[in-house]
Amino acid sequence: MMGRLLTPPVLGLRENRRQFSLLVLVNAFVGSMVGLERVVLPLLAEHEFGIASKSAVLSFVATFGVVKALTNLAAGRLSDGVGRKPILVAGWIVALPVPLLIMWAPTWGWVVFANALLGVNQGLTWSTTVVMKIDLVGSRRRGLAMGLNEFAGYLGVALSALASGWIASRYGLRPEPFYLGIAFAAAGLALSVLFVRDTTAHMKVEAGESAVSGIAAQESSATAARSVG
Repeated sequence: MMGRLLTPPVLGLRENRRQFSLLVLVNAFVGSMVGLERVVLPLLAEHEFGIASKSAVLSFVATFGVVKALTNLAAGRLSDGVGRKPILVAGWIVALPVPLLIMWAPTWGWVVFANALLGVNQGLTWSTTVVMKIDLVGSRRRGLAMGLNEFAGYLGVALSALASGWIASRYGLRPEPFYLGIAFAAAGLALSVLFVRDTTAHMKVEAGESAVSGIAAQESSATAARSVG
């Protein structure tokens, strides 16, 4: 039992396909949280809050972008310090009140605040799923890991925008389209808590391999220099 626990994790897409696929699905839910409101919120601003100015309407996009950028800066350092999974779970916890705030918003300021929380959610979850995929597959498949992560995320954005727009046209701007958001956040949190495993150990394996490769390269250069001398 102890020997099995001490066995270091193996890097590679095939070796970690289940966790990798799970993280792809999680990031699809991350993207879905964004797509949910991209169609509905501009209409909500105009028809329910009487906001005609395009700059005022787009304030939710600006707030989202600034907060996400700042959160992205912190996500990597935090995940190195406390682990990948806690940051992923924290991002989903922040997302839980977002659809509720929009559903119940009495003023546009509530919607802007909800988008600030969504920016935190995206900065933590999207960034962390990228990092975790790279941890699993190692340096040779980083490009593929990032590509699949982006594909899943933006596919979620597109499908969620399509679904929320259809629901809004059929049932109204609030609250029906945002029931999807509750489902997305709950699903993302449940998958992250119950099934996603932390990948910090995989990162350490890759770091160890890189260190060994660097030492070997230095020794080889030193040997070559002595031979020339």
